[in-house]
Amino acid sequence: MKCIQRKSLLYKTAVEYGDYTINHVEGCSHGCLYPCYAMMMAKRFGKVKSYDEWIKPKIVANAVELLEKEIPKHRDKIRFVHLCFSTDPFMYGYESISDLSLRLIRMLNKADVRCTALTKGMLPLELALLSRENEFGITLISLNEDFRKKYEPFSAPYKKRIDSLYRLHKKGIKTWVSIEPYPTPNIIDQDFADILESISFVDKIIFGRLNYNAMVTRYPDYKNFYNDLSQQAIEFSERNNKEWHIKNGTMTSGVSSNVVESNVSAKGLLECGVF
Repeated sequence: MKCIQRKSLLYKTAVEYGDYTINHVEGCSHGCLYPCYAMMMAKRFGKVKSYDEWIKPKIVANAVELLEKEIPKHRDKIRFVHLCFSTDPFMYGYESISDLSLRLIRMLNKADVRCTALTKGMLPLELALLSRENEFGITLISLNEDFRKKYEPFSAPYKKRIDSLYRLHKKGIKTWVSIEPYPTPNIIDQDFADILESISFVDKIIFGRLNYNAMVTRYPDYKNFYNDLSQQAIEFSERNNKEWHIKNGTMTSGVSSNVVESNVSAKGLLECGVF
């Protein structure tokens, strides 16, 4: 695997539901084709030239050294650090990336910094041995493997993702799911309730619409479709005593959230070190 060097690693992020973040890998082997916003921005800012380049991840070789220097500088301002907003910390089939992610989380926890992580890969059971303040999640927008192979071609199978999350839950770790970017029925017709039930054990649910795909706006009354599913996610969460968050722009009618919201922009992504 190729490596790159960076001048900094730990950033305050403007990304929704974020605080500080690290992105210790450039690119992502999962190759999502929704399209992937992270890849679009990487191409826009000249970090990669093509999809083929994007799906060949590069590790930040000096990530450990950078984090050692930067934790003391930011420690008093950090509420938590998220892995990751522009890549995947537990990329499916890439043990070296998972090992580095575990090492960075250990470093942050040793400094009493809480971490969160989100993956389309598999969460290693070793995470249960780290701080009990950490929170770990998976992205899950379908249970249909044919859909996954088409839109998330090199990611972990859905069942493997859910099983890895459930194992952490059973160890007493706080878990969450990101049901985003959720497709409209003209892309795949599926039962949203089945997806909610498959992750009924989690502590928090985040729901968001699919953007940057013309098929969405071609679906009749797509705004009400996302309004209805948002309401289902809220009702399911409140009925089962879970935290919830509806991503900005998903629900067009008024809604409050029991998770703090913030706005995100391409400029903010660039400034926070995502690109």
